[in-house]
Amino acid sequence: MNKLNCMMMAGTLLVTACQPTGKTGDVIGKQPVKVENGIMTTEVLMAFGRVSGPVVSPDKSKILYGVSYENLEQNKSNRELFVMDIDGQNKKQITCTPESEGNAVWIDGGKQIAYLSGKSGDSQLWIMNADGSNARQISHHEKGVHGFLFSPDEKHILFIGNVKYSEKASDLYPDLDKATGRVIDDLMYKHWDEWVEEIPHPYIASFDGKQLTDITDIMEGEPYESPMKPFGGIESFAWTPDSKAVAYTSRKKTGMEYSLSTNSDIYLYDLSTQETKNLTEGMMGYDTTPAFSPDGKYLAWGSMEREGYESDKNRLFIMNMETGEKQDLTSDFDYSTDELAWSPDGKSLYIRSAYQGEIHIFKVGLDKKIEQITTGYYDYASLAPVNDNCLIAMRHSLSQPDEIYSIDPQSKEVKEISFENKDILDQITMGKVEERWIKTTDNKKMLTWIVYPPHFDPSKKYPAILYCQGGPQQPVSQFWSYRWNLQLMAANGYIVIAPNRRGLYGFGQEWLEQISGDYGGQNMKDYFSATDEMKKEPFIDGDHMGAVGASYGGFSVYWLAGHHQKRFKAFIAHAGIYNLEQQYVETEEMWFANWDMGGAPWDKKNATAQRTFATSPHKFVDQWDTPILITHGEYDFRILASQGMSAFNAAKLRGVPAEMLIFPDENHWILKPQNGVLWQRIFFRWLDRWLKPQATTTDQQK
Repeated sequence: MNKLNCMMMAGTLLVTACQPTGKTGDVIGKQPVKVENGIMTTEVLMAFGRVSGPVVSPDKSKILYGVSYENLEQNKSNRELFVMDIDGQNKKQITCTPESEGNAVWIDGGKQIAYLSGKSGDSQLWIMNADGSNARQISHHEKGVHGFLFSPDEKHILFIGNVKYSEKASDLYPDLDKATGRVIDDLMYKHWDEWVEEIPHPYIASFDGKQLTDITDIMEGEPYESPMKPFGGIESFAWTPDSKAVAYTSRKKTGMEYSLSTNSDIYLYDLSTQETKNLTEGMMGYDTTPAFSPDGKYLAWGSMEREGYESDKNRLFIMNMETGEKQDLTSDFDYSTDELAWSPDGKSLYIRSAYQGEIHIFKVGLDKKIEQITTGYYDYASLAPVNDNCLIAMRHSLSQPDEIYSIDPQSKEVKEISFENKDILDQITMGKVEERWIKTTDNKKMLTWIVYPPHFDPSKKYPAILYCQGGPQQPVSQFWSYRWNLQLMAANGYIVIAPNRRGLYGFGQEWLEQISGDYGGQNMKDYFSATDEMKKEPFIDGDHMGAVGASYGGFSVYWLAGHHQKRFKAFIAHAGIYNLEQQYVETEEMWFANWDMGGAPWDKKNATAQRTFATSPHKFVDQWDTPILITHGEYDFRILASQGMSAFNAAKLRGVPAEMLIFPDENHWILKPQNGVLWQRIFFRWLDRWLKPQATTTDQQK
């Protein structure tokens, strides 16, 4: 095989000695799937293998990647590791265990693989041969290892471990060792889905090929997170090419100051002097994802300009490490950087960016010249440059889950090489996905994705669903979701209307920023524009339309319930904001509430804040007259479950048909396999009850 070319034909059979049965206690792996009548169901959706983490070997000849599988009986998932040639040939599964293997990377020139496993009871660092043999544990960190990064010379390992943050009752009063009360005197005592009792710190250890020694917490004594919760990971760190220093991301704030600010910085820690230097001091927004050029001359990172605005444009910055000079390479590019990776020659970078309702790969030169590499109805989800003629990436769409692809940046040719889910996809008839540009009330054009039911017949009438996006700044791109899957909605006989309303990435800063301080304003008019335009179509049953959404999408549903003027016949709100005033004092990340809502409800002189809170859905419950399903997780600390309970109680007291599905063990997302299936079944049971006039009386009474 020519190692300089990754575009050869692919498709050999997978070699594996692992034969999971799916029974309780067995290894969870790929199962045979039979799709009835070519129509996707919730159970089929759960059967897809979830591809992640492709890593190219040091000699550029192979790809290491993981695939996660769900199991309903065991109610959990399991991730296994695979290796294939750079062109997709000779696929081989190299692990077959009940424990997930994660964060896998090549080491020792490709002779070995390092990864995380919970086999010993908690997450620790393991090493095995490249064929999966001779697995052995090399870390025994007290609180587990949650990510790691080898230095280029592999003599050191940076790893993430937790340190104690807050005091427990027993710390204050040792005789009360069984007391469960928490004594709290500052903000950020909870975050996402946990009470903040521990925070992550970066450790550096020496490595001799067998064990870790000289372990040092490089932020010892500092009460700050690195990486930043809740979503930060190993991408928050980068070794210099000479292995003498490491860059890390941290927001060095605590309590209320932390809750009000997005001002994180990139720090450089020198291993020999143990000194730390702030490289981005004075840059007031998020500074994240450091990456050194191959020669170490430049540091690249993503940088937001304004403090407190978590959805600001994420600019691509570079710094000359000799002179300290900083440059914004995307100052002339009106879109955000989602991920970055240096080209092998160090003369340019690849980035992912939301662009016109899709997420594509762009090449950015040090001269600020920007070239679009990929096109089409797709979202690209990772970047792994191999050479000038080869880039490895993951890609998904509204009609296909993630698979691994090879891309020729010169010719723009793209080929799938993993084919993990081909056997299932070949059995499914997906609905047509159509791009429509709809005129808004202020005479702008809005991209709206329309997903049609499989075997769509334009002579028939179909019920329709308006999909309301969360975020609120998350783009309605070619996303594939295991919770909000638009093709699954279409497969259940609905036409799906998914507008890129105001406030979403991918359409320039003006379109993105309009929503802040205008929650009940133009973006809601955008929803009405899409609904009213599609209602004109003869194949849409305008008397049976529903609206669904989560998070800000849930807020949107609650708001629409009080303003829709009979447009809809059913609503579903998941993890939505019902009472904005309540949300302001309940949520944990106050920077978000202050920027997007405009300020505090008690600030009567703040016109933006007062306009926001005047549009709170709870103030329009007297107009609710349409059946509504409300779902929420009790571990949701971003939007507390009390929001959903309040909305449900209000609907019932108003005499509005309502149902509530509460999960005591889920957060903002529904993640456990059986809970996910239950959520989908209740979701479609509710929609079918109110939007399908052919439903039987028995169905109506369920």
